[in-house]
Amino acid sequence: MAGGWAQDGAVNDQIEVSTQEALARARRRQPAGESLRDCAECGEPIPEPRRAALPGVRVCLDCASEQDKRRAPAGGINRRGSKDSQLK
Repeated sequence: MAGGWAQDGAVNDQIEVSTQEALARARRRQPAGESLRDCAECGEPIPEPRRAALPGVRVCLDCASEQDKRRAPAGGINRRGSKDSQLK
C-alpha cells in the first residue's frame, strides 16, 4: 500500500513503539522489593492477598485508588503530524 513518504508497515511500527513506551512507563511505576504490612499513608493493614499479588506494595487499596484519581494521565505523542500540530 502506498503511504506517501512512509515506508511499508510504518503504522504497525508506530503502534509497536507506542505500546512499548506505555509498558515501560507502567513498569517504572511498579513497586519492587518487600511489601509493607501497614499502609504508608493511612497506617491500615494491607491485606495478605494484595501483598502477595503486588510485591513491594506500599499502600492499601483505598489509598492506591485515591492516588490514581489524583494522578494526571501521561501526555500522548502526536505521531501522525496533523495539520494543527504542524501550525504550532
